[in-house]
Amino acid sequence: MPFRTLTALPVYNEESHLLEVLDEVRQYSDDILVVDDGSSDRTPLLLQETDGIAVIRHVENQGYGAGLRSAFNYALEQNYDVLVTIDCDGQHEPKLIPAMASAIYADNDEPWDIVSGSRYLEIFDDNSAPPEDRRRINMEITRQINDCFGLSLTDTFCGFKAYRVDALKCFDITEFGYAMPLQLWVQAVRHELRITEYPVPLVYLDENRSFGGSLDDSRQRLIYYREVLKREMDAQHVPCGQNRQS
Repeated sequence: MPFRTLTALPVYNEESHLLEVLDEVRQYSDDILVVDDGSSDRTPLLLQETDGIAVIRHVENQGYGAGLRSAFNYALEQNYDVLVTIDCDGQHEPKLIPAMASAIYADNDEPWDIVSGSRYLEIFDDNSAPPEDRRRINMEITRQINDCFGLSLTDTFCGFKAYRVDALKCFDITEFGYAMPLQLWVQAVRHELRITEYPVPLVYLDENRSFGGSLDDSRQRLIYYREVLKREMDAQHVPCGQNRQS
């Protein structure tokens, strides 16, 4: 079936990767949106010089979640069928965009609402070794979400995802930081969205990439993630033990 797909890239100070990633994304997606989250390097200038893409610019840096919220809103406003989100740090493979988008409709019974990339679902020959603290925190949070909601996720933080655009109406994104995916999972459970995963390679080009401020401390990052998860579960009235299967 024909469907309109938008590929969105949230970016912040990505001058070193931007043009190379966009050149590759163009090979696999006709419609591209870049959300520039208040970059202070040459990213805005590079975007001004790039034709054939849509750009949303946040005047001030708001956070990763804010970039995704803008992408969600744009996809809804422009009546796309599928939104694919991909990071701009060179750690995702744009050649998988068509397959991720098509996977939304791969189930003959009804479409999936979220097809979430997983770096741990399958072992690829060229996989990187993940930074130990990032893998550990991802696994701890993933296990907590699975135990609470009866899901079978293997990677709760991968930014490479495909969404059925109509399902985006369910989300009220107010967490603008890196914990935004936790808010998304809780709201997906509340609205009984259909979730599946898609294997993607595990690639780390910069193991020392900063989260910013206190979040570079893995202990503080884990505390932050748990606080956001608990706050969202309370706000959405989705207690631990409200099981559902993906």
